[in-house]
Amino acid sequence: MNASAPPQTDRTGLAAAFSAYVIWGFLPLYLILVRSVPAFEFVGWRIIWTMPLCLLIVLARRQGPDLRAALANRRTLGLLALSATLIAVNWVVYVWAIQNGQVYAASLGYYINPLVNVLLGTVLLGEKLSRPQWAAAGLAGIGVSLLAAGALTTLWISLTLALSFGSYGLIRKQLDVGSVPGLTIESALLLLPSLAVAWYYAQTQGSSFAVSTELSLAIMAGGVVTAFPLLLFAIAARKLPYSMLGFIQFLAPSIVFVLGLTVFGEELKPVQAACFACIWAAAAIFVWDLVARTRKPAAS
Repeated sequence: MNASAPPQTDRTGLAAAFSAYVIWGFLPLYLILVRSVPAFEFVGWRIIWTMPLCLLIVLARRQGPDLRAALANRRTLGLLALSATLIAVNWVVYVWAIQNGQVYAASLGYYINPLVNVLLGTVLLGEKLSRPQWAAAGLAGIGVSLLAAGALTTLWISLTLALSFGSYGLIRKQLDVGSVPGLTIESALLLLPSLAVAWYYAQTQGSSFAVSTELSLAIMAGGVVTAFPLLLFAIAARKLPYSMLGFIQFLAPSIVFVLGLTVFGEELKPVQAACFACIWAAAAIFVWDLVARTRKPAAS
């Protein structure tokens, strides 16, 4: 093998990343089932039902020692507290946006997020982009700028989603803790606030968990749709360059965009069409360059 050839991409990381983003892309369909639950209350229930699922996985994989080691490390615990806060903010804003008909704003947030990942990866992690990848980043930036200019009233939704999740991924990438133990600790740190939120709604508006069996089961399913894609993302974040992970993320908002157009019936404005055309072209360039770079080592 040529020593100057780029390293092969980790296939496990790629599979985990694609799986996570496909699940997140179709998440608005699940949120239809729980649209009657207030965003804050629903996020509280998500965390409550994620916690036991994570503990079961830790027991099944015999990762108790890893969990205890992470809990004993003050730096790791502090960073996980920060990442837990970031993901909680991300969940609340995303659920609120979907429930209030701001599907395109949510989609834009995750279109901006890859650019945040590229910026964080190159500035903070010292990752390098090829010329085609820089061209893709520039083209995507133009597309996002077009859409942002026409959506200033909802731009706060998009920016909050992009910055919170981009920062969350950066923290998880640099932590020396497994994906399952890490998510377990994040859930544990958020458990008391989540129980307080669930109690508040039960006392003031009536608990959504007591409305019907169907709604209760849908709320409980939130633990599954929360835990598994985050676990897959944590695996991908540790195995892939952060800038590459960012561009794969274009898959999720593209699915959300199509759902907004078809299932949720949002109007597609010309500026939005131009934005998505730029972003899809950028994603195509990035994927083409990725395929070309991973084939070079095999050829050599």
